[in-house]
Parts: sequence; structure tokens; C-alpha cells
Amino acid sequence: MRGNLRIDTAPPKRYNIYDYGSKMGFYGPITHTDATGEDIAMDIRYSCNQRDFKRYTTEEIRREFLIEKLFVPDAVTAVYSHVDRMVTVGILPVRRALPIDDGIDVWASFGTHAFLERREAGLFNVGGPGRVTVDGTVYGMGYKDCLYIAMGAKDVVFASDDPENPAKFYLVSAPAHTRYETRLIRIADAAKKPCGAPETSNQRVINQFIHPDVLKTCQLSMGMTVLERGSVWNTMPAHTHERRMEVYFYFEVPEDNVVFHYMGEPRETRHVVMQNEQAIISPSWSIHAGGGTSNYTFIWAMGGENQAFDDMDTIRNTDLR
Repeated sequence: MRGNLRIDTAPPKRYNIYDYGSKMGFYGPITHTDATGEDIAMDIRYSCNQRDFKRYTTEEIRREFLIEKLFVPDAVTAVYSHVDRMVTVGILPVRRALPIDDGIDVWASFGTHAFLERREAGLFNVGGPGRVTVDGTVYGMGYKDCLYIAMGAKDVVFASDDPENPAKFYLVSAPAHTRYETRLIRIADAAKKPCGAPETSNQRVINQFIHPDVLKTCQLSMGMTVLERGSVWNTMPAHTHERRMEVYFYFEVPEDNVVFHYMGEPRETRHVVMQNEQAIISPSWSIHAGGGTSNYTFIWAMGGENQAFDDMDTIRNTDLR
């Protein structure tokens, strides 16, 4: 035990060592406790290939790719994916400010002395008003505002303005090799790209925030797509991009509604039923598209070999299986 951090050296008794690795994706989890004393794991997901994926059950697909609970009060919840080494994080400060590495053994997780020593990060506020302090500079963030944090930032702290209406910070981090400029991008300042049509139930606005047309980054790109009322389909026709992975985070999904997220190879598709404020990991070989029982909003994050958005393979709808 180190503070509120515990490093387990053996799998919990409820699994044997073999099925524990398959169920959790790693051995000897790093865990910490939230404000209620409940253990939270630094979830590590290893890469899955498309041949094995074809044989996965619904439970296995959800376990490998779906991130069901990102926001735990007064805790940092992190999922480390070995697909392009992307880290997806939910931060919910209620009664206390939370450093980015709260409950995380940074050296054990990343082999560095600081979370962003060799990483860049992008984050959105999807909750009440809040603020992020980066090495002494305070950035106030409203709903749907975005902050890019450059590689090398040491002290990053998240706080809510009102504990009765706390901020919810959704963050994705990618490896980086060069330091660019930390920058706040308001929702009003995002590059807006309307697309789709009511006739195809996919009228939407793509808001580009962390994007080559807006600011420079090493590899991370992030944006927000808002579907208009009466539209439910995103990213159709579907596509893959062999040189980049992607993470989708769905929110503004109305109560009692869901999104059917489609993934897999174009001729071997599977679906994952997702609820509000859940995220899903999409490897480069997989399509990533969704249809909801209502309109919704989602945040996309990409990382990989390039930031060329036209470097993709589009699949005709009639070719999907």
C-alpha cells in the first residue's frame, strides 16, 4: 500500500491466473480506491486481431473494446489500450481537485516520471463548469469546450466550479515526440463541417477541435459530431483507416435510448449496444459506425501514423455483411 495506491502481485481469488488474464487483459492489476473506498483498476487492454475477433462472443467483444463506466465521483478512471498505446480517461472532480495521475502509478504504467512526460492529451468537458490547471495556468472550461495539453506538462489538475453540478472531463492521450502549444478551443471556435441529410437520417455537424486545420499536434486528433434531431446514423458509408485507430465516446444519449455501434471487418461486422457516456476502442482494421434509437453526440479521437483524413478505405453500404 502506498497512500491510496495498492499494487497487487497476484490475481484476485475469484479467477485463476489463466482466465484472469483473458477477463481483465492483464496480470497483477494496479488498483486504487475512490472516495467510497471502492477499488478501481487501471484497466489495460491488449491488441486483438481480426481473425480471433470473428469468434468472440458478445461478452468478449464488450470486455475487450467497450469502456462502460468512465466517470466515478472524485476519481480518475483510465483505460490503457495497446492499440497505438492510446489512453482513455474519465475524470469527475466533485468534492476535491484531481491531479491527472490520481491513483495511477505513473512509472509502472508508462515508464516515465509524469503522465504527459512523453504524451500529449486532448480533453472535453461534458459536464458542469470546471477548470483545468496546467503547470500553473488555469483554463476555465464550459460545456463542450476542448483543451489540448502539450507533451511535457507536469502538473495537471482538474476541478469543478460547483460540486452540485460537477464538471466531467473526458480525456484521450497519445504518445508524442515533440512539444507543441497547450491551447483552449471553445465550442464556438471549432471548425464546423455540416454533412449528411435528413433523407438518409444522418444530418450532422462535425466539429473539428484538435485537427491539422485548427492546431498542430504530434498525432492526436479529436472532434465532436452532433447529430440533428431525427438523424440517428453516424459515419455512413462506413470506412476503415489502416494507419490510425479511433476511440468513440457517446454522450447526450437520452434516457432509455441506446446506440448500436458497429465494428469488425466490413464483411464480418458485429454490433455493441452502448449507453450514455460510454466509449469504445476501434482498431485500424475495424469499421466504426453507429445507429441510435434517438439522435446523440459523440467525440472521436484518433492516433496513428498520420493525420491525413482522406487516408481511408470507404465501404459501400451494400458491401457490408
